[in-house]
Amino acid sequence: MKYILPVIAAYLSLSCLLSSQESSKDNSDQSWPQWRGPTRDGFVSQNAAWPSGIGKSKLKLKWRKKIDKGYPGPVVSKHLVFTVETLESKNEVVRAFDRATGEQRWESSWEGSMRVPFFARKNGSWVRSTPIYDGKNLYVGGIRDYLVTLDAETGKKVWQIDFTKKFDSPVPGFGLVCSPMVHDGSLYVQAGSGLVRVDTSSGKILWRSLNDEGGMHGSAFSSPVFQNLLGKDQILTQTRNKLAGVSPADGKVFWSQSIKAFRGMNILTPAVYKNNLFTSSYGGRSVLLGLSNKGEGFSAEQKWDNPQQGYMSSPIIIGDYCYLHLRKQRFTCIDLKTGETKWISPDTYGKYWSMVTNGDEILALDERGELHLIEANPEKLVIKQSRKVADQECWAHLAVADKQIFVRELEAIACYEFN
Repeated sequence: MKYILPVIAAYLSLSCLLSSQESSKDNSDQSWPQWRGPTRDGFVSQNAAWPSGIGKSKLKLKWRKKIDKGYPGPVVSKHLVFTVETLESKNEVVRAFDRATGEQRWESSWEGSMRVPFFARKNGSWVRSTPIYDGKNLYVGGIRDYLVTLDAETGKKVWQIDFTKKFDSPVPGFGLVCSPMVHDGSLYVQAGSGLVRVDTSSGKILWRSLNDEGGMHGSAFSSPVFQNLLGKDQILTQTRNKLAGVSPADGKVFWSQSIKAFRGMNILTPAVYKNNLFTSSYGGRSVLLGLSNKGEGFSAEQKWDNPQQGYMSSPIIIGDYCYLHLRKQRFTCIDLKTGETKWISPDTYGKYWSMVTNGDEILALDERGELHLIEANPEKLVIKQSRKVADQECWAHLAVADKQIFVRELEAIACYEFN
């Protein structure tokens, strides 16, 4: 418990800031409504159940269903779990499964596929964006810069947007990768070669900001987060070349700071630490930006940098420490106050992993199908248990809700239960 006390205050503050978000309509300990969970930072609810172990006696497979290939993480409502896949390299398919039984309740599909650049093709040209559920609808990003809204109970299409036609913009080289966010009746997503705000009830585009920030291969990878910093509500957005704070009301850019990365590989979701922002990039460094507002508008100043390079895996912030999976496939802990590397794992753990935390422990799933239960300890790496949960690759983010863990394998969705 010694590491969780400062976390609880920060977590409660963030939860209050997000209380108006539409995705909070489900009880947060019973659902996993979006990318990285209820608050988009990998934290489960303070009251949520947490496994006492991940061995076969503690964590049991309840059901597993075969689906086709895809990167999107599972999205979970009180009674359903939603998946997205690319079927036969032609169509994108959304399925809804009963959480209790694994029985399919509905499916919806549309034409949508493409081939990513050759240097990334070995990992597949499949749908990437994780949808978001707001208590009524499911908002799904298709790989060809396409957004489809579905009634979550029936799968019926409500409205849809083809961003390439709307803005006369190119199909992004890697497709739509950003996972959309919903806040106060609006959806925010990096699409159409910019950051776009869309009215969730009508599908009307309200504004586009950070236009043409995609660079050589189009729209950015990173997913936005909402935060109130220094008294201003902001959409924190990492493009392919910068990190910025944007006004939710009109898309005005409050501040921005360049982030160096090879080929614009700024993939992580920005992480908030007090009034600071942490990020780490492929071909760049780990950096902490401090914000100030001195009456002349916002400014961002680099407080420190660290040579460790993140890649695709977004970090977990617990207290004053950042836990991060690196480009070189190792795991590290960085002191956010100083930028010091506290420790780095001697072993490698795959090219990607997703992390979920309760503030004391971290559940980490790497792309090799191995699940790790890790103590949140800034003094040393303590892996309490590891277990193989999939023979397939697992590129999607974990979901944890109401004594269930959902693992999206490359061609399956599996539900595990713990006591």
